[in-house]
Amino acid sequence: MSETASLGRTALPSADPKRWKALVFIALAQLMVVLDATIVNIALPSAQQDLGISDGNRQWVITAYALAFGGLLLFGGRIADLWGRKRTFVTGLIGFALASAIGGAAQGEAMMLGARALQGVFGALLAPAALSLLAVMFTDGKERAKAFGIYGAIAGGGGAVGLILGGFLTEYLNWRWTFFVNIPFAIVAAVGAYFVIHDPAGSRNRSALDIPGVVLSTLGLVSLVYGFTRAESVGWSDASTVGLFVASAVLLIAFVVTESRVKSPLLPLRVLMERNRGGVYLSLGLAVIAMFGLFLFLTYYLQIVKGYSPVKTGFAFLPMIAGMITGSTQIGARLMTRVPPRLLMGPGFLVAAVGMLILTQLEIGSSYAGLLLPGQLLLGLGMGTAFMPAMSLATHGVEPRDSGVASAMVNTSQQVGGAIGTALLNTIAASATTSYLKDHLGSATSKPAQQLVQLQGMVQGYTSAIWFAVGILVLSAAIALGLITTGRPGGTTVTGSTTGEGAEDDLKMPVIAH
Repeated sequence: MSETASLGRTALPSADPKRWKALVFIALAQLMVVLDATIVNIALPSAQQDLGISDGNRQWVITAYALAFGGLLLFGGRIADLWGRKRTFVTGLIGFALASAIGGAAQGEAMMLGARALQGVFGALLAPAALSLLAVMFTDGKERAKAFGIYGAIAGGGGAVGLILGGFLTEYLNWRWTFFVNIPFAIVAAVGAYFVIHDPAGSRNRSALDIPGVVLSTLGLVSLVYGFTRAESVGWSDASTVGLFVASAVLLIAFVVTESRVKSPLLPLRVLMERNRGGVYLSLGLAVIAMFGLFLFLTYYLQIVKGYSPVKTGFAFLPMIAGMITGSTQIGARLMTRVPPRLLMGPGFLVAAVGMLILTQLEIGSSYAGLLLPGQLLLGLGMGTAFMPAMSLATHGVEPRDSGVASAMVNTSQQVGGAIGTALLNTIAASATTSYLKDHLGSATSKPAQQLVQLQGMVQGYTSAIWFAVGILVLSAAIALGLITTGRPGGTTVTGSTTGEGAEDDLKMPVIAH
């Protein structure tokens, strides 16, 4: 083992005395970003009507955010490494609050879409800075497990909380409050962070910014996310969809080639190619594909098929949230210091797949308590258990100068996974519904019979897509079990100061603190 690694283990940095207070504000900021991904979905019908947005352009309220956020995440992570995580974090919070104020005050389509894109830009600064702060502030294995358990629960369950909050705000106040609600979150988190958070000494990466890498990665990711969004609306075989996917592949391959040759890469390939982190990014991205698609289908099923109000729909997601919180904080955090992460992630994704399998039995008259409740609980427990070690392992052992970009890769895999999941599973559902209606609608003679067939076709589409989601979760489990070989990162003391060969040794040969 290298001398650097040995020194790193003996000269442990003192823990930040304010790290637990800092976690409160980091978690609050993460909750705000994750909430925003779903809260606007509930408000969209009302906002569309008030602002006169056409049906063809309404998707841009979601897409403008996703493109800016997904495309700029790597850049945001590199800025956090270069500029300092605290400064980037606070700047992201202030910018996100201002963009939210513009969105809430929007008087037309252009103002709304511009605000959403701005939210995405500042979210891309905020999200990787938040995760990398956790990575460099919590160095003790057991404390790291608890901190990432809380963070993982918020990252997993925040989207469902957004549905509840969005339902309340839209139904009892106004759609504009789904934007304005971000402002107090951001102000409290920014003020708290300013006084409590401190960047550990020597954790910045002051190398020159890799401009070609920024341009290629941003354009490549934007093309990928936009390609899946286009596929959802115009089809997979459309020339523009195919062109976007081809452009994305060319740009991302050029990005990888560039990163292997430049002196100070935007995304050092050592971060991506280490098999444990690579396994986390891939399995997590696939799992998010399955989960985001389900959020969409259950929301429509509950509101259109079952006739739930927005508020009742939000509350119907509570079992999933409870499962995620329990899985992250009570299962993942407690076992992470005792078993290898693959034995939490693999079984976690399989438990989630069982929950998803139950939901493939959805019918028009399905009982909430008999089907939706157990399905959501298992899905939440499994995803919470898997998310927690995934979040920690993605930044475990990484060199401090790379923690921002390693954190950005976690968010990138989630964001791209979410965009792919929504488009891919929605397209599968729409095709299955169309096929069902073609076969059955002709035999329905009365209007009530036709309405019944349409609802049955809708549910048939949802269950067809959920079957694909089951397969995706099983694949996630296989990748986690096959690629992730490290020991117990939760039981390791992460020095936060190793560099070069020593850091690589830390990754390959974790030392268990006894």
